[in-house]
Amino acid sequence: MADFVVPEPLTFEQAITLSQSLLDQMTADITEPEIATAITKLVGSETGARGFFVTYLTDSRSLADNPSAPVVQALYSAPDLVAELLVKNLAMSAVMAVAHRRNHKEDAAAGSEQVQRRTIRLVELLQLPQVSEQAQKLQESAVTGRGSYQVFLDRWGYDAEQRQIIQQALKQLIDREQST
Repeated sequence: MADFVVPEPLTFEQAITLSQSLLDQMTADITEPEIATAITKLVGSETGARGFFVTYLTDSRSLADNPSAPVVQALYSAPDLVAELLVKNLAMSAVMAVAHRRNHKEDAAAGSEQVQRRTIRLVELLQLPQVSEQAQKLQESAVTGRGSYQVFLDRWGYDAEQRQIIQQALKQLIDREQST
């Protein structure tokens, strides 16, 4: 695993492939320092971090249910980017859980809820102050229709009801962060 190379530039598809390979190795024959190094390399760029989170949070194995110390350690290497992506993942998975239920797709809704739980678990373990800051900014944009996350909300076409779901998920996160 010492030869874990993240190409530059890195495509999203490459980031997903590398992340899948890494998760496979995490269940087999990789050392903790190698895990930390590989994830640190991935989260060193937005594309790599997005690919890692998409793969890690949706993986069918239980790796993300109880993140290991090397995973948490590596995520500390890019706190601003990690915080932003955790907040976005929480918002998106909350909306998707409701959307899947509306379409009577219980398995897909359960998958989105699993991503929410895993994201919240990472937030709890990391305790990055940037998470609360980003959550408040996204919540403000969802409420006011303005702010630093407005482009994100518009890009995904979230309607008023979906923005309300995002507000509720973020309120729970913010309340949880403020009580710790």
